[in-house]
Amino acid sequence: MSTLGIQDLSVEGKRVFVRVDFNVPVDERNEITDDTRIRAALPTIEYLMGQGAKVILASHFGRPKGKDERYRMDVVARRLSDLLHRQVIKADDCVGDEPKRLIEKMKPGEALLLENVRFHPEEEKNDPGFARQLAELADVYVNDAFGAAHRAHASTAGMAGLLPSAAGFLMQKEVSALGKVLSNPDKPFMAIIGGAKVSDKIQLLENFLSRVNTLAIGGGMANTFFKAQGFEVGKSLVEENHLDFARRLIDAASRQGVRLLLPGEVVVADRMAADASTRVVSPREVPEGWMILDIGPKAVDQFAQAVRESRTVFWNGPMGVFEIPAFAAGTEGMARAVASAPGTTVVGGGDSVAAIEKFGLAGHITHISTGGGASLEFLEGKELPGVAALAAK
Repeated sequence: MSTLGIQDLSVEGKRVFVRVDFNVPVDERNEITDDTRIRAALPTIEYLMGQGAKVILASHFGRPKGKDERYRMDVVARRLSDLLHRQVIKADDCVGDEPKRLIEKMKPGEALLLENVRFHPEEEKNDPGFARQLAELADVYVNDAFGAAHRAHASTAGMAGLLPSAAGFLMQKEVSALGKVLSNPDKPFMAIIGGAKVSDKIQLLENFLSRVNTLAIGGGMANTFFKAQGFEVGKSLVEENHLDFARRLIDAASRQGVRLLLPGEVVVADRMAADASTRVVSPREVPEGWMILDIGPKAVDQFAQAVRESRTVFWNGPMGVFEIPAFAAGTEGMARAVASAPGTTVVGGGDSVAAIEKFGLAGHITHISTGGGASLEFLEGKELPGVAALAAK
């Protein structure tokens, strides 16, 4: 990543605008259920506060249509204050006179959280005038929101051209870890791709095929590959319009010497329910009217053996419907295999990250991406506007 990092800047006494990704999940009581993204930004925030900067934090939160009270940043400000063990000031807007007054009163080493930038439609339009209004609040711009870097918005891309700009610690970490997976992984390199639909992962699969030694496909995606080989898969989810893609990928893997692993054993059920009748069968033997909802124990062993033989492992997507306990064993087994891998391990994508967290394995993974859609687009080989804007400086 050819850009400055915050450690390259002199920030003492300066107003530093930090774009963070505080788009955290909340429950019906408006309580945060997972503060991973807030915690991931703490190193950057604490560093800048320690350097005597006035730290101005900005993020989107949800998908408000206008100024929806449900998406105010107050709950985030409270959690951030708890994590920092000091009061974080909260502004009622992200532009205009009110945040300017609050910033003027700030002391070096203090932090202010602006209101949801998506309360202004100009944010998502990357409106130049709105970007200038945001830039008026600060002397320096830092982007630490890798999870929003695939969006060309005013606070993620437009501001970078208006102020001295740098990448925060999280942004640097994400680009470095994911960039190494793409350009210089230790070999053998294995990618494990799961999730429900092939259509969501076509570009990812195509981009990885020329880079990996082993490609393992699980989850609902595998059903389309089974059907492409002529297996009858009952009522399992199959994308009929992607059967040709599956056949082409199988052929391409064979020609390029890539080991393509599909589950040799699956868990089937008569319906998708916690109390469904289940069996473990070969994917060639799915009963009529039943559906594949997880990979079986032998498939976990099959994939885990390949993990042990690899020096770099990337995992994206669950192996089954892991939200239902009856169909969670495959995903848990894969999570434990990746966590015990001997080499570098990178996990990206919301559901696979959720699985790692659920099973208490986060401390055993080399890098867990906070990016979600951004990490997928990066690994598909796409240019991320938020990263490109920094690199252009």
